[in-house]
Amino acid sequence: MSTSKIEWTKKTWNPISGCTKISPGCQHCYAEKMATTRLRGRCGYDQDHPFQVTFHPDRLERYLHRKKPTVIFVCSMGDLFHSDVEDSWIDQVFEIIRQCPQHTFQILTKRAGRMFAAVEYYVQRNILPPNIWFGVTVESPEYLDRLVTLSTLPLTRFVSIEPMLTPFPDLRLFAKDSIDWVIVGAESGSRARPMREEWVTPILHRCQEQGIPFFYKQRILNGKKVSLPTLEGRQWAQMPG
Repeated sequence: MSTSKIEWTKKTWNPISGCTKISPGCQHCYAEKMATTRLRGRCGYDQDHPFQVTFHPDRLERYLHRKKPTVIFVCSMGDLFHSDVEDSWIDQVFEIIRQCPQHTFQILTKRAGRMFAAVEYYVQRNILPPNIWFGVTVESPEYLDRLVTLSTLPLTRFVSIEPMLTPFPDLRLFAKDSIDWVIVGAESGSRARPMREEWVTPILHRCQEQGIPFFYKQRILNGKKVSLPTLEGRQWAQMPG
């Protein structure tokens, strides 16, 4: 099983991999780097185009027969709602999720519009699996429209501000009736763009005011990544209830 080093999940599941850049947060994509270096030509990643959008049907049943409940990040190596992902692929992924009510599946995207359309389709047909957390990445205030779309969805909704590229001067959209969880983290790697701790503190305070669980994933200190760093004297690794 694919035990994850991502602090806010337990396992990863990649029945679909590959993506293309859509906004500044994608600039130093860890998944692209991994696909084009370590995984190129192996594990289902093409030798010539290792990060092209690819369906891996052989991975669909990876967690189907695992009885012990766990939390699973879906498509950590891509975006389930990329335009090159066929509707039938998404259908198969959601069907597996439906068959695994013991697990919690976390779906994170920068393509909120297509996610909304897919969820609406499943809701209308009464086939939306209830064990999904829907999330969007919002790396700067310029992309808060993704958060607006997210707020209209049913089930658990979360926002990942990673990499956090700028401060967020207006936090009114971070409200308990709109989102259920906030993750914040700095960019890592040799070309990481800086994140200041004073950018993070207002988001923590807003979450406390609104009763939203807050997860401070990582920061860079003296050139090194620090997982679960302290902020105001403690670590923050809260999860939705």
